[in-house]
Amino acid sequence: MFIDEIKIYAQAGHGGKGCVAFHREAYITKGGPSGGNGGRGGSVILQADHDLNNLIQQYYVPRLIAKPGEGGMGKGMDGHAGDDLIIKVPCGTLVWRLKDTTPAIQKKMTSPDDVDEDEDVEPENPLFKTGTGLRPVIRTAGGIPAALEVDLSKEKEFDNSKKPIEDKGELIADLTTHGQQFILCKGGRGGLGNRNFATARHQTPRFAQPGEPGTEGEYLLELRIMAEVGLVGYPNAGKSTLLTAISRARPKIAAYPFTTLHPQIGIVEFMPDFKRLTVCDVPGLIDGAHNNVGLGHEFLRHIQRCKVLVLLLDMAGTDNRKPWDDYKQLLKELELYDKALVEKPRLVVANKMDEAAAEKNLKQFKTKFKKVSVLPISAAFDQGMAKFRQTIREEVEKHSAA
Repeated sequence: MFIDEIKIYAQAGHGGKGCVAFHREAYITKGGPSGGNGGRGGSVILQADHDLNNLIQQYYVPRLIAKPGEGGMGKGMDGHAGDDLIIKVPCGTLVWRLKDTTPAIQKKMTSPDDVDEDEDVEPENPLFKTGTGLRPVIRTAGGIPAALEVDLSKEKEFDNSKKPIEDKGELIADLTTHGQQFILCKGGRGGLGNRNFATARHQTPRFAQPGEPGTEGEYLLELRIMAEVGLVGYPNAGKSTLLTAISRARPKIAAYPFTTLHPQIGIVEFMPDFKRLTVCDVPGLIDGAHNNVGLGHEFLRHIQRCKVLVLLLDMAGTDNRKPWDDYKQLLKELELYDKALVEKPRLVVANKMDEAAAEKNLKQFKTKFKKVSVLPISAAFDQGMAKFRQTIREEVEKHSAA
Protein backbone atom coordinates (compact mmCIF):
# COMPACT_ATOMS: atom_id res chain seq x y z
CA MET A 1 0.00 0.00 0.00
CA PHE A 2 1.34 3.39 -1.06
CA ILE A 3 0.42 6.32 1.21
CA ASP A 4 1.50 9.81 0.10
CA GLU A 5 -0.87 11.96 2.16
CA ILE A 6 -1.95 11.44 5.76
CA LYS A 7 -3.51 13.54 8.50
CA ILE A 8 -1.94 13.18 11.95
CA TYR A 9 -2.38 14.52 15.46
CA ALA A 10 0.76 15.41 17.41
CA GLN A 11 1.10 16.33 21.06
CA ALA A 12 4.29 17.12 22.94
CA GLY A 13 4.83 15.99 26.50
CA HIS A 14 3.64 18.00 29.49
CA GLY A 15 6.31 19.46 31.73
CA GLY A 16 6.78 17.85 35.14
CA LYS A 17 5.45 19.50 38.30
CA GLY A 18 7.73 21.27 40.70
CA CYS A 19 8.01 19.76 44.17
CA VAL A 20 7.16 21.31 47.52
CA ALA A 21 9.53 19.80 50.08
CA PHE A 22 11.66 20.83 53.05
CA HIS A 23 15.02 19.53 54.11
CA ARG A 24 14.85 17.05 56.98
CA GLU A 25 18.11 15.76 58.45
CA ALA A 26 19.35 14.98 61.91
CA TYR A 27 21.04 17.83 63.74
CA ILE A 28 19.95 20.29 61.04
CA THR A 29 17.02 22.38 62.13
CA LYS A 30 15.06 24.47 59.68
CA GLY A 31 16.86 23.07 56.66
CA GLY A 32 14.72 25.17 54.36
CA PRO A 33 12.91 24.36 51.10
CA SER A 34 14.41 21.61 48.97
CA GLY A 35 11.81 20.92 46.27
CA GLY A 36 13.29 19.94 42.90
CA ASN A 37 12.27 21.15 39.48
CA GLY A 38 10.15 19.15 37.09
CA GLY A 39 11.64 17.80 33.86
CA ARG A 40 10.69 19.19 30.47
CA GLY A 41 8.25 17.25 28.30
CA GLY A 42 9.36 15.33 25.26
CA SER A 43 9.09 16.92 21.81
CA VAL A 44 7.70 15.42 18.62
CA ILE A 45 10.43 15.59 15.96
CA LEU A 46 10.18 14.69 12.27
CA GLN A 47 13.36 13.37 10.64
CA ALA A 48 13.82 12.87 6.90
CA ASP A 49 15.14 9.44 5.87
CA HIS A 50 16.08 8.43 2.32
CA ASP A 51 15.40 4.76 3.11
CA LEU A 52 11.63 5.39 3.22
CA ASN A 53 9.41 5.91 0.19
CA ASN A 54 5.91 6.47 1.64
CA LEU A 55 4.00 7.45 4.78
CA ILE A 56 2.72 3.98 5.64
CA GLN A 57 4.01 4.22 9.21
CA GLN A 58 1.84 7.24 9.99
CA TYR A 59 -1.15 5.52 8.37
CA TYR A 60 -1.18 2.95 11.18
CA VAL A 61 -0.01 5.33 13.94
CA PRO A 62 -1.66 8.72 13.24
CA ARG A 63 -1.44 9.92 16.85
CA LEU A 64 2.05 11.05 17.82
CA ILE A 65 2.20 11.68 21.56
CA ALA A 66 5.52 12.29 23.34
CA LYS A 67 6.20 11.34 26.95
CA PRO A 68 5.69 13.89 29.74
CA GLY A 69 8.45 15.10 32.02
CA GLU A 70 8.97 13.62 35.48
CA GLY A 71 7.97 15.64 38.51
CA GLY A 72 10.53 17.10 40.88
CA MET A 73 11.43 15.36 44.15
CA GLY A 74 12.71 16.26 47.58
CA LYS A 75 16.34 16.84 48.52
CA GLY A 76 16.70 19.15 45.53
CA MET A 77 16.35 16.34 42.97
CA ASP A 78 15.08 17.42 39.56
CA GLY A 79 12.83 15.19 37.49
CA HIS A 80 13.94 13.46 34.33
CA ALA A 81 13.04 15.03 31.01
CA GLY A 82 10.60 13.17 28.79
CA ASP A 83 12.05 11.27 25.84
CA ASP A 84 11.69 12.96 22.48
CA LEU A 85 9.52 11.15 19.94
CA ILE A 86 11.48 11.01 16.67
CA ILE A 87 9.37 10.06 13.66
CA LYS A 88 11.13 9.18 10.42
CA VAL A 89 9.48 10.35 7.19
CA PRO A 90 10.58 10.09 3.54
CA CYS A 91 12.67 12.81 1.97
CA GLY A 92 10.39 15.24 0.19
CA THR A 93 7.71 15.39 2.90
CA LEU A 94 5.76 18.63 3.24
CA VAL A 95 4.24 19.47 6.63
CA TRP A 96 1.05 21.55 6.70
CA ARG A 97 -0.50 22.91 9.89
CA LEU A 98 -4.24 22.45 9.61
CA LYS A 99 -6.61 25.12 10.80
CA ASP A 100 -8.51 24.52 14.01
CA THR A 101 -12.10 23.70 13.07
CA THR A 102 -13.37 23.46 16.66
CA PRO A 103 -16.41 25.75 17.03
CA ALA A 104 -15.75 28.70 19.29
CA ILE A 105 -17.65 28.66 22.59
CA GLN A 106 -19.30 31.89 23.66
CA LYS A 107 -17.53 32.63 26.91
CA LYS A 108 -19.25 35.92 27.79
CA MET A 109 -22.55 35.39 29.59
CA THR A 110 -24.89 37.92 31.12
CA SER A 111 -26.23 37.56 34.63
CA PRO A 112 -29.61 38.98 35.68
CA ASP A 113 -27.76 41.08 38.27
CA ASP A 114 -25.87 42.89 35.51
CA VAL A 115 -29.06 44.18 33.85
CA ASP A 116 -30.41 47.56 34.86
CA GLU A 117 -33.90 47.36 36.35
CA ASP A 118 -35.02 50.39 34.36
CA GLU A 119 -34.17 48.71 31.08
CA ASP A 120 -36.69 46.34 29.57
CA VAL A 121 -33.97 44.38 27.79
CA GLU A 122 -33.93 40.66 28.36
CA PRO A 123 -30.43 39.27 28.94
CA GLU A 124 -29.05 37.32 26.01
CA ASN A 125 -28.03 34.28 28.07
CA PRO A 126 -29.70 34.55 31.50
CA LEU A 127 -28.15 32.47 34.24
CA PHE A 128 -29.63 30.97 37.36
CA LYS A 129 -27.92 29.58 40.42
CA THR A 130 -28.25 25.91 41.25
CA GLY A 131 -26.42 23.51 43.45
CA THR A 132 -23.96 22.73 40.66
CA GLY A 133 -23.16 26.30 39.65
CA LEU A 134 -24.27 28.59 36.84
CA ARG A 135 -26.04 27.11 33.87
CA PRO A 136 -27.36 28.91 30.78
CA VAL A 137 -31.07 28.77 30.11
CA ILE A 138 -31.82 26.83 26.93
CA ARG A 139 -34.23 28.70 24.68
CA THR A 140 -35.90 27.83 21.42
CA ALA A 141 -34.98 29.33 18.07
CA GLY A 142 -38.01 31.64 18.25
CA GLY A 143 -39.28 30.91 14.76
CA ILE A 144 -35.96 31.61 13.02
CA PRO A 145 -35.45 29.12 10.14
CA ALA A 146 -32.58 26.72 10.50
CA ALA A 147 -29.45 27.02 8.36
CA LEU A 148 -30.44 23.96 6.35
CA GLU A 149 -33.59 25.75 5.17
CA VAL A 150 -31.65 28.48 3.34
CA ASP A 151 -32.35 28.47 -0.39
CA LEU A 152 -28.90 28.07 -1.93
CA SER A 153 -30.26 28.50 -5.45
CA LYS A 154 -30.64 32.24 -4.77
CA GLU A 155 -26.96 32.64 -4.01
CA LYS A 156 -25.10 34.20 -6.92
CA GLU A 157 -21.78 32.51 -6.27
CA PHE A 158 -23.25 29.07 -5.67
CA ASP A 159 -22.12 26.53 -8.25
CA ASN A 160 -22.78 22.89 -7.53
CA SER A 161 -20.49 21.75 -10.35
CA LYS A 162 -17.38 23.21 -8.72
CA LYS A 163 -15.74 21.00 -6.16
CA PRO A 164 -14.41 22.93 -3.14
CA ILE A 165 -10.65 22.90 -2.79
CA GLU A 166 -9.46 21.49 0.51
CA ASP A 167 -7.51 24.04 2.51
CA LYS A 168 -4.26 22.49 3.63
CA GLY A 169 -3.53 25.30 6.04
CA GLU A 170 -0.05 26.73 6.54
CA LEU A 171 3.11 25.16 5.16
CA ILE A 172 5.59 24.97 8.05
CA ALA A 173 8.30 22.57 6.86
CA ASP A 174 9.75 20.91 3.76
CA LEU A 175 12.05 18.00 4.60
CA THR A 176 14.24 17.38 1.56
CA THR A 177 17.66 16.18 2.76
CA HIS A 178 18.56 13.01 4.62
CA GLY A 179 18.81 13.54 8.38
CA GLN A 180 17.02 16.90 8.34
CA GLN A 181 14.94 17.38 11.49
CA PHE A 182 11.98 19.57 12.32
CA ILE A 183 10.42 20.05 15.75
CA LEU A 184 6.73 19.53 15.08
CA CYS A 185 5.60 20.03 18.68
CA LYS A 186 7.83 21.37 21.45
CA GLY A 187 7.70 19.87 24.90
CA GLY A 188 6.44 21.90 27.82
CA ARG A 189 8.81 23.47 30.35
CA GLY A 190 9.06 21.81 33.74
CA GLY A 191 7.77 23.64 36.80
CA LEU A 192 10.12 25.14 39.40
CA GLY A 193 10.29 23.68 42.89
CA ASN A 194 9.71 25.71 46.03
CA ARG A 195 13.44 26.12 46.64
CA ASN A 196 13.53 28.60 43.74
CA PHE A 197 11.09 30.96 45.47
CA ALA A 198 12.86 31.30 48.82
CA THR A 199 13.75 34.89 49.68
CA ALA A 200 14.98 36.71 52.75
CA ARG A 201 11.44 37.78 53.61
CA HIS A 202 9.71 34.54 52.56
CA GLN A 203 12.05 31.74 53.58
CA THR A 204 9.53 28.85 53.58
CA PRO A 205 7.49 29.00 50.36
CA ARG A 206 4.86 26.30 50.28
CA PHE A 207 4.08 26.48 46.60
CA ALA A 208 5.68 25.35 43.35
CA GLN A 209 5.02 25.77 39.64
CA PRO A 210 3.03 23.22 37.65
CA GLY A 211 4.60 22.14 34.41
CA GLU A 212 3.65 23.86 31.18
CA PRO A 213 1.70 21.87 28.59
CA GLY A 214 3.42 20.96 25.36
CA THR A 215 2.18 22.23 22.02
CA GLU A 216 -0.27 20.15 20.04
CA GLY A 217 -2.23 20.28 16.82
CA GLU A 218 -3.37 18.51 13.69
CA TYR A 219 -1.06 18.35 10.70
CA LEU A 220 -1.08 17.06 7.17
CA LEU A 221 1.94 15.20 5.83
CA GLU A 222 2.21 15.29 2.06
CA LEU A 223 4.89 13.38 0.16
CA ARG A 224 6.41 14.73 -3.05
CA ILE A 225 9.00 12.32 -4.32
CA MET A 226 12.51 13.66 -4.88
CA ALA A 227 13.36 12.78 -8.48
CA GLU A 228 15.23 14.46 -11.34
CA VAL A 229 13.19 12.97 -14.21
CA GLY A 230 9.44 12.36 -14.37
CA LEU A 231 7.75 10.00 -16.86
CA VAL A 232 4.30 11.15 -18.00
CA GLY A 233 2.05 9.50 -20.54
CA TYR A 234 -1.16 7.69 -21.32
CA PRO A 235 -1.85 4.16 -20.02
CA ASN A 236 -0.07 1.46 -22.03
CA ALA A 237 2.36 4.01 -23.49
CA GLY A 238 5.26 1.97 -22.11
CA LYS A 239 6.37 4.00 -19.09
CA SER A 240 6.92 0.99 -16.84
CA THR A 241 8.71 -0.84 -19.66
CA LEU A 242 10.98 2.15 -20.17
CA LEU A 243 11.73 2.36 -16.44
CA THR A 244 12.64 -1.33 -16.43
CA ALA A 245 14.94 -0.88 -19.44
CA ILE A 246 16.98 2.00 -17.95
CA SER A 247 17.10 0.95 -14.29
CA ARG A 248 16.83 -2.02 -11.98
CA ALA A 249 13.30 -1.14 -10.93
CA ARG A 250 10.79 -3.90 -11.59
CA PRO A 251 7.30 -2.39 -11.69
CA LYS A 252 4.34 -4.49 -12.74
CA ILE A 253 3.97 -4.63 -16.54
CA ALA A 254 0.80 -5.82 -18.25
CA ALA A 255 -1.22 -5.20 -21.40
CA TYR A 256 -4.19 -3.56 -19.66
CA PRO A 257 -4.62 0.10 -18.66
CA PHE A 258 -3.70 1.41 -15.22
CA THR A 259 -1.25 -1.36 -14.42
CA THR A 260 0.73 1.22 -12.46
CA LEU A 261 -1.44 2.32 -9.56
CA HIS A 262 1.11 4.39 -7.66
CA PRO A 263 4.40 6.13 -8.50
CA GLN A 264 7.45 3.95 -9.10
CA ILE A 265 11.06 5.01 -8.58
CA GLY A 266 14.05 3.86 -10.58
CA ILE A 267 17.76 4.70 -10.30
CA VAL A 268 19.64 5.18 -13.58
CA GLU A 269 23.37 4.53 -13.13
CA PHE A 270 26.11 5.75 -15.46
CA MET A 271 29.08 3.48 -14.95
CA PRO A 272 32.01 5.56 -16.31
CA ASP A 273 31.76 8.27 -13.64
CA PHE A 274 29.19 6.64 -11.28
CA LYS A 275 26.61 9.34 -11.94
CA ARG A 276 23.08 8.50 -10.73
CA LEU A 277 19.70 9.88 -11.72
CA THR A 278 16.35 9.24 -10.07
CA VAL A 279 13.41 8.64 -12.42
CA CYS A 280 9.78 8.71 -11.26
CA ASP A 281 7.08 6.83 -13.19
CA VAL A 282 3.57 8.08 -12.38
CA PRO A 283 0.28 6.36 -13.32
CA GLY A 284 -1.19 7.04 -16.73
CA LEU A 285 -3.17 10.19 -17.50
CA ILE A 286 -6.35 10.10 -19.57
CA ASP A 287 -8.83 12.67 -20.86
CA GLY A 288 -10.69 14.27 -17.97
CA ALA A 289 -8.16 13.30 -15.31
CA HIS A 290 -8.67 16.73 -13.68
CA ASN A 291 -12.28 15.64 -13.04
CA ASN A 292 -11.09 12.45 -11.32
CA VAL A 293 -11.59 10.33 -14.43
CA GLY A 294 -9.45 7.22 -14.23
CA LEU A 295 -6.99 7.60 -11.37
CA GLY A 296 -7.31 11.37 -11.39
CA HIS A 297 -4.23 13.58 -11.41
CA GLU A 298 -3.40 14.01 -7.73
CA PHE A 299 -0.31 11.83 -8.18
CA LEU A 300 1.20 14.59 -10.37
CA ARG A 301 2.47 16.15 -7.13
CA HIS A 302 5.33 13.65 -7.32
CA ILE A 303 6.77 15.23 -10.47
CA GLN A 304 6.60 18.83 -9.23
CA ARG A 305 10.19 18.58 -7.98
CA CYS A 306 11.50 17.03 -11.22
CA LYS A 307 13.95 19.03 -13.28
CA VAL A 308 12.96 17.41 -16.59
CA LEU A 309 9.67 15.86 -17.71
CA VAL A 310 9.56 13.07 -20.28
CA LEU A 311 6.31 12.93 -22.28
CA LEU A 312 6.14 9.35 -23.52
CA LEU A 313 3.89 8.86 -26.57
CA ASP A 314 2.58 5.64 -28.07
CA MET A 315 3.61 6.48 -31.62
CA ALA A 316 2.09 3.26 -32.99
CA GLY A 317 -1.39 4.17 -31.72
CA THR A 318 -2.09 0.67 -30.40
CA ASP A 319 -5.14 1.87 -28.41
CA ASN A 320 -6.70 3.60 -31.44
CA ARG A 321 -5.48 7.04 -30.35
CA LYS A 322 -3.52 9.57 -32.35
CA PRO A 323 -0.12 10.50 -30.91
CA TRP A 324 -0.60 14.20 -31.60
CA ASP A 325 -3.92 14.15 -29.75
CA ASP A 326 -2.22 12.47 -26.79
CA TYR A 327 0.49 15.13 -26.77
CA LYS A 328 -1.99 18.02 -26.68
CA GLN A 329 -4.13 16.34 -24.03
CA LEU A 330 -1.13 15.61 -21.80
CA LEU A 331 -0.11 19.26 -21.88
CA LYS A 332 -3.68 20.27 -21.08
CA GLU A 333 -3.90 17.98 -18.05
CA LEU A 334 -0.54 19.20 -16.76
CA GLU A 335 -1.63 22.81 -17.11
CA LEU A 336 -4.93 22.17 -15.34
CA TYR A 337 -3.10 20.67 -12.39
CA ASP A 338 -0.24 23.18 -12.17
CA LYS A 339 0.84 25.70 -14.79
CA ALA A 340 4.42 25.41 -13.57
CA LEU A 341 4.57 21.83 -14.91
CA VAL A 342 4.04 23.07 -18.49
CA GLU A 343 6.91 25.52 -18.08
CA LYS A 344 9.33 22.80 -17.00
CA PRO A 345 11.87 21.50 -19.54
CA ARG A 346 10.39 18.49 -21.28
CA LEU A 347 11.56 15.80 -23.63
CA VAL A 348 9.12 14.20 -26.09
CA VAL A 349 9.85 10.50 -26.63
CA ALA A 350 8.17 8.36 -29.30
CA ASN A 351 7.87 4.79 -28.04
CA LYS A 352 6.95 1.55 -29.86
CA MET A 353 8.85 2.47 -33.00
CA ASP A 354 9.11 -1.24 -33.81
CA GLU A 355 5.44 -1.23 -34.93
CA ALA A 356 4.59 -0.77 -38.59
CA ALA A 357 2.39 2.30 -38.14
CA ALA A 358 4.91 4.13 -35.96
CA GLU A 359 7.03 5.58 -38.81
CA LYS A 360 3.99 7.03 -40.59
CA ASN A 361 2.61 8.53 -37.38
CA LEU A 362 5.99 10.00 -36.51
CA LYS A 363 6.15 11.87 -39.84
CA GLN A 364 2.66 13.28 -39.32
CA PHE A 365 3.55 14.29 -35.75
CA LYS A 366 6.63 16.21 -36.93
CA THR A 367 4.47 17.90 -39.57
CA LYS A 368 1.95 19.08 -36.99
CA PHE A 369 4.57 20.10 -34.39
CA LYS A 370 7.58 21.32 -36.35
CA LYS A 371 9.30 22.97 -33.39
CA VAL A 372 9.07 19.90 -31.14
CA SER A 373 12.05 17.55 -31.26
CA VAL A 374 11.14 13.90 -30.86
CA LEU A 375 13.40 11.06 -29.70
CA PRO A 376 12.32 7.69 -31.22
CA ILE A 377 12.84 4.58 -29.08
CA SER A 378 11.52 1.08 -28.55
CA ALA A 379 11.76 0.27 -24.86
CA ALA A 380 10.51 -3.31 -25.21
CA PHE A 381 13.40 -4.20 -27.56
CA ASP A 382 16.05 -1.95 -25.98
CA GLN A 383 16.32 0.28 -29.04
CA GLY A 384 17.55 3.83 -28.50
CA MET A 385 18.09 3.33 -24.76
CA ALA A 386 21.72 4.50 -24.82
CA LYS A 387 20.79 7.76 -26.53
CA PHE A 388 17.81 8.25 -24.21
CA ARG A 389 19.95 7.79 -21.11
CA GLN A 390 22.53 10.25 -22.37
CA THR A 391 19.86 12.78 -23.37
CA ILE A 392 18.14 12.87 -19.99
CA ARG A 393 21.52 13.21 -18.29
CA GLU A 394 22.46 16.19 -20.44
CA GLU A 395 19.08 17.83 -19.84
CA VAL A 396 19.28 17.37 -16.08
CA GLU A 397 22.84 18.72 -15.90
CA LYS A 398 21.97 21.69 -18.09
CA HIS A 399 19.00 22.76 -16.00
CA SER A 400 20.66 21.95 -12.69
CA ALA A 401 23.48 24.40 -13.43
CA ALA A 402 21.04 27.11 -14.52
